[in-house]
Amino acid sequence: MSRSPFASTVTVGEAVPSGTPILDFLGARFPAVPPGIWEARLDGGLVTDERGGTLSRTARVEPMMVLRYFREVAHEDPIPFDEEVIHVDDHLIVACKPHFLPVIPAGKFVNETLLTRLRKRFDTPDIIPVNRIDRETAGLVLFSRLKESRGLYQGLFMERKVSKVYEAVSLNRPERGRSFHVENRLVEGHPWFRMTEDAGSPNAVSDIELIAPRGAGGLYRISPVTGKKHQVRLHMCAIGAPIENDRLYPDLLDEAPPDFERPLKLLAKEVRFTDPVSGEPRHFISPRSLD
Repeated sequence: MSRSPFASTVTVGEAVPSGTPILDFLGARFPAVPPGIWEARLDGGLVTDERGGTLSRTARVEPMMVLRYFREVAHEDPIPFDEEVIHVDDHLIVACKPHFLPVIPAGKFVNETLLTRLRKRFDTPDIIPVNRIDRETAGLVLFSRLKESRGLYQGLFMERKVSKVYEAVSLNRPERGRSFHVENRLVEGHPWFRMTEDAGSPNAVSDIELIAPRGAGGLYRISPVTGKKHQVRLHMCAIGAPIENDRLYPDLLDEAPPDFERPLKLLAKEVRFTDPVSGEPRHFISPRSLD
């Protein structure tokens, strides 16, 4: 059994009635986790309040209460690729993650995540990411080191004050030009982990440029204006150039073990913003490529 050395957190919502049994709250908040798992974690002292006080299975929760818990998985295969740290200061860590490595613990991944690796490397349990990219995607992720300035960096992404550039390889090349503007409405699809296009006002906008033809396909630069889940992947499909080795789009392929020889050809290549603490312009570029 593998257990994360760092706790995950969940905040009880304002609408949760005062005095709700903790098992009822956790069961509703995490319907995919069997009740027996939460009972075992509570019995084993693996669920605490914000101050570290151990909670039992008879505990009750209050609105806005913060719970901390340790996740476990029976077996966790190692991800045989290393992250690269490209910037460190008192407030910020910028790391470039490899393909296949999740940013945060989820599902069967606990220790093999970028967050856990960086917390161990810097011996700082309060590090948290201020942006996310898919497990299948390689590239830049920013992490906040200090609670005092965390909201400033999170606000950059919420207020769209960060310029992002992705690179992607497709085996296809549309005939109608080299530059494309895509805007549509993306909503949760079926299964739940896929997104789909829907009618209505656009909530996802990207500009795409072919920067290097490669046979029948090419290398593309994508500048997303918005940040919807799987936006870049779906917008590449929208121009007729689905990303090489994409197992979700345009068609959902059968689940299979990760093929480390066939990564998704998508890279979060650049981020640019004005630092909210120092006021200095920041421009970070991933050292990775999609060759």
